[in-house]
Amino acid sequence: MERCFKNEDEVLKSELHKAVTTILGYKCDELVLTCKSGTQKYYFNTKLGIDAKLFVNHKYGNWYDYVKQANAVPLKMVIDTEQFSMESTATEIKPGKLDYKVFTLAPGTKTEKSPF
Repeated sequence: MERCFKNEDEVLKSELHKAVTTILGYKCDELVLTCKSGTQKYYFNTKLGIDAKLFVNHKYGNWYDYVKQANAVPLKMVIDTEQFSMESTATEIKPGKLDYKVFTLAPGTKTEKSPF
């Protein structure tokens, strides 16, 4: 059961390439994470920033390894591993405020803290 909770992948190397592409009018840098599992490429612009400290415990998919270096929402991701290949590209950016209710669990919802 431990494998379900623990990220066994590891980032071996990271490379930052400046201004490599434009997505939705934003000039994007590329962050390449070379991992035990394969390669992860993220394309981002720091104008679409996020606070990396909020994700310090988010290890799944090496997300914190990405966000602590980019401090931005990725507009494109290209993930290549032995298990799968995935490409995701933003199609629209809509500025707005999220309603706090989106993050509120229904009464009686069972939650459990991960032991890791």
